[in-house]
Amino acid sequence: MLKHSFTFLCLLILAGCAQVPENKVDERDPLQNINRPLYDFNMDVLDAYILRPVAVGYVEVTPVPVRNSIVNFTDNISAPVDMINAGLQGKPGNASVSLARFLVNSTVGIFGIFDVASSLGLNHVDEDFGQTLGVWGVGDGAYLMLPAMGPTTARNLTGDVVDNFVLPEVALTTPQTILVFVLKAVEARASLIPQEGLLNDSLDPYLFVKDIYFQRQIYELYDGNPPIKEEPEDFDEDFLESL
Repeated sequence: MLKHSFTFLCLLILAGCAQVPENKVDERDPLQNINRPLYDFNMDVLDAYILRPVAVGYVEVTPVPVRNSIVNFTDNISAPVDMINAGLQGKPGNASVSLARFLVNSTVGIFGIFDVASSLGLNHVDEDFGQTLGVWGVGDGAYLMLPAMGPTTARNLTGDVVDNFVLPEVALTTPQTILVFVLKAVEARASLIPQEGLLNDSLDPYLFVKDIYFQRQIYELYDGNPPIKEEPEDFDEDFLESL
């Protein structure tokens, strides 16, 4: 509730910002007049003074094996969510893999610290409720830039609420849910540090982030095999997978 109140307050404050020229209006981004100032706030304030310094410090003091264990642990916590969404999407194979990964890594892998399942050929399959809604035919909705949260769409924001707060609450307490969310956020930001040059070299960083975000959604929705378009050459696969 607090997050959405903060978002609403930002929208009110920024509603009077300069208008975007009509020839630059993107149908996917009807709120661009609001999203651009929010992007600047995220990058120039939150990322510059909080997120990036935390991520850089995290990388410097955390050995790679420990970082891998943290990723393994958070992925394992999310495995039941992956399983449920795979089932809702009509992917029994992916649902079975997620269930098997959870059972193997929670036991042999010591609560998911070690990814034993991947060595057995049970590779992680990321499924979320935003993808589930997409499979069900729900459109993206408006593109949104949220304070601290970054890019999303109306559909994926709904999916994130279900994935990050509704489903985990079945098994985790609120503090545990928040801890897992923070660990994922810090690791996600840290994983983007090697790719910052792509963003800095782009002519319009806002458009770059938006375009690559939509590319990522197509990549995920079709499990890495989009039926029509391939990722633009400027967007390497490592960067897409790290978002």
